[in-house]
Amino acid sequence: MADEKKFKKSIDEATLELIDKSVKDQVSTIFDRADSMKPCPIGAEGSCCSNCAMGPCRVPLAKGKVETTEEKKKRRGLCGATAETIAARNFIRKIAAGSAAHSDHGRRVTQHFLEAARGHAHGFEIKDEQKLLQLALELGVKIGDRSNNEIAVEIGEILLNEFGKQEGELLFLKRAPLKRQEIWHKLGVAPRGIDREVVEAMHRTHMGVDQDYQNLLLQGARAALADGWGGSMIATDLQDIMFGTPTPALSTINLGVLKEDEVNIIIHGHEPALSEMLTVAVQDPEVKAYAKAAGAAGITLAGICCTANEILMRHGIPVACSGSDGG
Repeated sequence: MADEKKFKKSIDEATLELIDKSVKDQVSTIFDRADSMKPCPIGAEGSCCSNCAMGPCRVPLAKGKVETTEEKKKRRGLCGATAETIAARNFIRKIAAGSAAHSDHGRRVTQHFLEAARGHAHGFEIKDEQKLLQLALELGVKIGDRSNNEIAVEIGEILLNEFGKQEGELLFLKRAPLKRQEIWHKLGVAPRGIDREVVEAMHRTHMGVDQDYQNLLLQGARAALADGWGGSMIATDLQDIMFGTPTPALSTINLGVLKEDEVNIIIHGHEPALSEMLTVAVQDPEVKAYAKAAGAAGITLAGICCTANEILMRHGIPVACSGSDGG
């Protein structure tokens, strides 16, 4: 029975082995915490809002029955928010958090790109000249007899401005099919600037601002588009120009890539600039000699989650696992 319960935690043999080891070593993992933690009961009975200091408010679900006007009035938070409004607010705040995380990744990449173009970032360079020139043409940046670095500086400045832009709409929205752009304009969800839409989402979901769940969801769509067609897309293009556009690579995956007799370094997070430099550093003869002097046979570099994909698709670096299971 114990083995059956353990197996339900994962279908991956390597993960199951580590679960056994964590138990023996008395190391707490997500699997242990999931077994011992009781889920919050409010979600099963209604909606919970803690967006202001007057709450948290618990609003029960109607459960499909036809309500009278008086009954509907009872299903409200202190600020008057209905269960539908609370659900929309909570959902949109998650969108805002995700957009902020992805887009801050894009902002940092743009800053690295500018530093590299200005010659202030040692080790970084323009590896995909063709993509640089294609992007310059798309953004209306003059090429002429200018150097790649001069072109890159202007591109970087234009794209960095996309984060704080207050009016108009994101430049990369024009990449979408015309029919899709028409829908966005009709609904009024074309994002103006990346940071602007994240702030708008946080502002609009606070107490005393927007109570209309449908209108709230439109702002959620606007913030999501600011991520996908803004921060994330900017990061993708500039990473390809700096680090090289990826091609299919053959590699290995799972925890078996780690080696007992080597120094194992795991890259995790949303910082491709760091991971790119680590792939260079582990090949340095001096670094390899230092590892061997300490008794290791060599150095194994592997990745987890998003950054793992960055070094996998550009360098064939193995992936220890595709998520942060057990952390």
